Amino acid sequence: MVKGYAFIVAAALQWGMIGPFSRMAFQEGLPPMEVAFWRAFLAWILFAGHAVFRREVKLYKKDIGYLLAFGFCGVTLFYYFYQMAVRQGGAALAAVLLYTAPAWVILFSRIFFKEAITPMKLLALFLTITGVSAISIGNSVGGNAAGVSFHVAAIGFGLLSGFCYSLYYIFGKFFSGRYSSATLFLYILPIGFLGMLPWVTFTHKTPTAWLALGLLVVICTYGANSCYYAGLKYLEAGRAAIVATVEPVMAAVVAYFWWQEVFSPLGYLGSALVLTAVILMIRDTGNR
Repeated sequence: MVKGYAFIVAAALQWGMIGPFSRMAFQEGLPPMEVAFWRAFLAWILFAGHAVFRREVKLYKKDIGYLLAFGFCGVTLFYYFYQMAVRQGGAALAAVLLYTAPAWVILFSRIFFKEAITPMKLLALFLTITGVSAISIGNSVGGNAAGVSFHVAAIGFGLLSGFCYSLYYIFGKFFSGRYSSATLFLYILPIGFLGMLPWVTFTHKTPTAWLALGLLVVICTYGANSCYYAGLKYLEAGRAAIVATVEPVMAAVVAYFWWQEVFSPLGYLGSALVLTAVILMIRDTGNR
């Protein structure tokens, strides 16, 4: 179990660097869609090599349609929405809004898997909505210490990224037992970056820009997902998910020391409510 916790914490810390590394790329002149494209394309090379080396490339024809949907929503749209959320509102805000995903999971799990909506889940959903509202009101009025104003677009992109992120749970549950993580990413990442390609504007990239892209790929995509699935070998999924909630905390801490991003008091209260809702919902699911 010690190994499992170590892997999950490592994954969460690496995911928490998505916002800071993305902003680093933006500061070098790269648009969000290009950052998302290179992240998906270069990560695919790593996952493809992994899958081929492990001989985990088998795909069932009946799953092609689902993989197409997963690739477009989980990669093309998710990567773009999250990059835009970081650009419009900052790394800390984007990381917190990403964790509105549990609200969507409650709804979709009821529709597709007939999972019960318990009182604890309803409480978690209420806390999530209240928390997001507090973040929106507090930061759109006050801005932050770095002089970045939070607009409606930042909230919208953050919520959309949370929606797309929730699909990883739905599709992951659907495909569990049939494919390894390397196999899934081998097939969904090409769908994702090819879906972005018509809208990508390729720009000149400085060495710092390539460094930022490389860090996003190796650390935040390949490394994080590899650690997460390795941790699941030692821990129950519910325990792993609870530990992984240190991700937005990591993102907020890095954003504070790197760019002096801070929330208003109401924004911090909202962040606490969102994270509390996530923990309550996961505990409720894990105890069933």
